[in-house]
Amino acid sequence: MENVEADQTPFAAVTAQTSKIQRQYQALLDKSTPFVLYRWVGTAVFLGFFFLRVLLAHGWYIVAYALGIYLLNLFLAFLQPKFDPSNDMLDNEMEDGSAGGLPTKQDEEFRPFIRRLPEFKFWHEATRAIAIGFFCSWFDIFNVPVFWPVLVMYWIILFVLTMRKQIQHMIKYRYVPFSFGKAKYGKSSTS
Repeated sequence: MENVEADQTPFAAVTAQTSKIQRQYQALLDKSTPFVLYRWVGTAVFLGFFFLRVLLAHGWYIVAYALGIYLLNLFLAFLQPKFDPSNDMLDNEMEDGSAGGLPTKQDEEFRPFIRRLPEFKFWHEATRAIAIGFFCSWFDIFNVPVFWPVLVMYWIILFVLTMRKQIQHMIKYRYVPFSFGKAKYGKSSTS
């Protein structure tokens, strides 16, 4: 630890240490950015430990349910475009009465798919939520007695309905949020 100056207040010392820890944490996040597969595998293992904790302890189902709802919300934000074509269409109809949409012809402007929630932020928020859920699973105040099969069925119904709505939106406005299966253009070697 660094020496604290005599004229420095305790609040300034705490602020300096907090700032130092935040910089170290951000540096760790920056170093982990290129390792997408390892980050997601680590998050999946952490999620597995959380669910193992919930199943073996026979409790904290409401924490697991809240985590599931939050992860579903993050996943939907990950699948949606940053600039929603349905909102653009409503804006265009209000302005000039004509219907807008994504480009469908060669002469129209190309607009790439930009996610509402980027992959790194999705991973970071999901991992942080799992850590908070795991932390909460160690305190009895969060162990609310509930009939867990009802929560599981409700979450499955919620997942199916929201994904159906999202897939219909993707079909209607013709966008695919994933890069696999798309045509890739690059250098072609002609011999």
